[in-house]
Formats: sequence, structure tokens, C-alpha cells
Amino acid sequence: MLLSAAMAWGFAMVHLPAAVLLGCMVAGIVLTTRGAALRVPVSGFALGQGVLGCLMASSLKPEALTRVSADWPLFLVVTTSVIAASAVLGWVLMRSKVLPGTTAVWGLAPGAASAMVLMAESYGADVRLVAFMQYLRVALVTAVAALVARLWTTPATGLAAAAVPWLAVSSVPHVALTLAVAVVGAWLGRSLKLPGGAMVLPLLLASALQALGVMVIEQPPVVLALAYAVIGWSIGLRFTRAILRHALRALPQVLGCIVLLMTVGVLLATSLFWLAGIDPLTAYLATSPGGADSVAVIAATSAVDAGFVMAMQLARFFMVLVLGPQVSKFVATRAA
Repeated sequence: MLLSAAMAWGFAMVHLPAAVLLGCMVAGIVLTTRGAALRVPVSGFALGQGVLGCLMASSLKPEALTRVSADWPLFLVVTTSVIAASAVLGWVLMRSKVLPGTTAVWGLAPGAASAMVLMAESYGADVRLVAFMQYLRVALVTAVAALVARLWTTPATGLAAAAVPWLAVSSVPHVALTLAVAVVGAWLGRSLKLPGGAMVLPLLLASALQALGVMVIEQPPVVLALAYAVIGWSIGLRFTRAILRHALRALPQVLGCIVLLMTVGVLLATSLFWLAGIDPLTAYLATSPGGADSVAVIAATSAVDAGFVMAMQLARFFMVLVLGPQVSKFVATRAA
């Protein structure tokens, strides 16, 4: 916690978005690769995802959803392009026998990292390498997206972290209802064993209640910071020394494929800028092939159209959950 606080403070000093998430993620990577046996409790991670689901729902107001329904061909093309690119790169890695069996296909599936790791095990892939590829991609995309957001925007003067009213509350009932939705939704998501359910169910429930005018989503900064910390630790602490040693031989090829996948995201963002008039930073975050949760944190702390970013990330998230196993199985069968 001390190392995480120091790292988060350092990132806040240079005005990086999502400083808390990045600081905790880096601290987790540093300690776990030096032999620290630390883990985030599953229930704590689920609660963090529930809080983040409500944060994402606050960006998905009715006007944002109307825009999605009006531009559904755009969302479909961008989402399927990222999924297709990841499938092709996984096929290349599998055909070149860089990684055993279907590991490469599952390891490069964009989004829903934890769900892909769980499903990969049932299809005979090396779950350690799948986890390594998935969380390395999430970590790289998160770090690069935060850096791009920092370079693109002009930071306010002074230290951002010192100016945050950590315990600010506008309405106690609004905060209480928001936290209740996060907790109940996360618990239901875990109980029903839905992939990504701890984040998806609170998101859907909060979005519906917000659209109906039943609730106003409000979360004090301290609650969001705790959720960011839990998610950052959950990503960072998965990078064990054993996994890194096991993956060292394939690291150059894996890094190369992740960079290529990120390049596809940049090309799609450029297309959104020229063809649809989306501002560059919003387009970049929307097409980044990282975890929807980490990109949500960066979008929420940057001057972007958060509704568009969340809609695009969630469209891909749901498509990966629905089509991911079928696409990965198809590609693995053809490659074999």
C-alpha cells in the first residue's frame, strides 16, 4: 500500500490520468515479480468492478445510447475489425508454433480478460500463458492510453491529487442507492457466474434506473479511488515471476502481436476521426484493445466524450463474450 501510494502520487505529479490505477498496477507488478505472495480477495475485486460498472453507467445517459443506436453500423464495423485482427494474429502465432496449442488464440482475444482465461482452460490452452498474454495486453494498453491522454491534453496547474475533495457528497440518498446497486449487482454477477457479471450487471442496472429517472449516480472520490486501487492490484499481482519465466521465450513475438493489435486500434481511431468527425483522443480510447474497466477509468479522468468511449468499449466487450469462444475455437481448429 505504501509503494502504491508513492507510485500513484508520482503519476499524479506528472498529471497522468488514472494515477491511482496505474500506481497500484505497477506496485503489484514490482512486488509480485520479486516473490511477494499477495492476492486481491475475489469479493473485493467484484466490489471494485461493481463500483466501476456504476461509473461507466453514469456516462451512458439516454442521449449517448440514442447515438449508439443511430450509428450502429459504425460500432459494428469497428468492433468486428478489432476481433478479426486479434483472431488473425492468434492464428499466425499458432501456425508458427510460438505457443502451444490454442494458447495464442485465446491470449489475444480483446477484452474480457478474466473470462477469456477461464474459458481457455476448458478448451485445453495453457492457462498460465493465456493469463500472461491477456494481462500484459491490458497493462500495456492501459499505460499507453494514460500516456497518450496525458500528452494530448493540457493539465491544470498545480497538483491534481491535492485538490480532490475525497469525501465530497452532494446527496447521501444518491450515494447510498449507487453503492447499493454496485454491491447487489456485483454479488448477483458472481452468484450467477456470468463472465464479467460483477461489472456488467451493476452497469446495466444503474443505466436502466438512471434512464427511468429513478436514481442519480453519485460516488465520492474516495470510493472510486478504492475501486481503482483494487482493479490495479488485481491486474498487477497476476504477473508472477513463474509466469514471466515460462513466457520469456515467446515474449518478443507476444509483444510484437500486442503492438500490432494496438496499431490496428490506432488505424481504426484515425478512420473514426476522418470519416465520423470523432475527436482523436476519444477515438483512440474507444478503439484501444484493453480492458473496458481500465479504459473507463482513463476516460473518466480525461477531457473526452466518455459516453462514446464507454459505448464502443462495451459493444466490443459484449461481442467478445458472445462470439469469443466460437471465433477462438474456429481459428484454433483451422490452424490445427
